[in-house]
Amino acid sequence: MSTLIKEAHTALPGLSGTGLPPPAPIHQLHHYAYRARDAEETRHFYEDILGLPLYHIIQSDYVPSTGEYCPYTHFFFRLQDGSFIAFFDLGNDEAALPSPNTPLWVNHISFRVDTIADLEAMKARLQADGVEVLGVTDHHIFKSIYFFDPNGVRLELTAQLADEFQMHKESLSTHARLAEWTARKQQWRKERAEGKAAGALKPQQNDRPEFAGKTPAGV
Repeated sequence: MSTLIKEAHTALPGLSGTGLPPPAPIHQLHHYAYRARDAEETRHFYEDILGLPLYHIIQSDYVPSTGEYCPYTHFFFRLQDGSFIAFFDLGNDEAALPSPNTPLWVNHISFRVDTIADLEAMKARLQADGVEVLGVTDHHIFKSIYFFDPNGVRLELTAQLADEFQMHKESLSTHARLAEWTARKQQWRKERAEGKAAGALKPQQNDRPEFAGKTPAGV
């Protein structure tokens, strides 16, 4: 971690003065787990197309954390930084159902590649295997493509454009912007309770004016 990022981290509010031990350093994502319809179908997608090696498997009849009976095969694919994306095949050929109150584009996981050329190459690989790909989408600080895995999980591949100093500059206004949103949301809740707010709360500024009135290629 650079000195710049360390300074930004230590400046975050609420990390001291509570009488509690300081937070343990969280170094990276260990794994994110989803339900898989079929282990081999999922392996083909993540290992053969995306290039993430199958690295570890856990199989059992009982869930260690809860003790409930639910036979499963739990399998992990390794990323370059040592983190994993993992899946559970519960042996019944069923994938997870989408959330009924959440648009399909909201819940997703994003993986980072090195360059825009890598992004384009991965898009070509996915399309060659019949995967529908949205993008390349320009987010100003990075560019992305979007697609779904065989289990209905929305994935994003991202190539970073902004450097560490640009991202640090962006970070300096984040707490103020979120505080403004929170204050506006509290007022919106009050108005909704009084029957005065008809729709969802809109953000106080639009960082993506180029998409106004258009169907975006990704979020």
